[in-house]
Amino acid sequence: MTKKVSFGAKPSAQPANPDQWVKDRSAQDKEPTKRLTIDIPESLHRAIKSQCAARGAKIADEVRELLLQKYGNQ
Repeated sequence: MTKKVSFGAKPSAQPANPDQWVKDRSAQDKEPTKRLTIDIPESLHRAIKSQCAARGAKIADEVRELLLQKYGNQ
């Protein structure tokens, strides 16, 4: 006897409208946000990623905190 299992539609990997997704996400914050992209060496990325994973933290949150420490919350 075979058990049948139904699954819903596979979620898309990307939002239907990326611009709207960013706008909606920014609306949740008190202040509009800007995206920052930087290039770092792979070894540094691995170190950051592994330490964040060990603490259950997100890389973006860690970097944001470091930037706030350096430049303040103006």
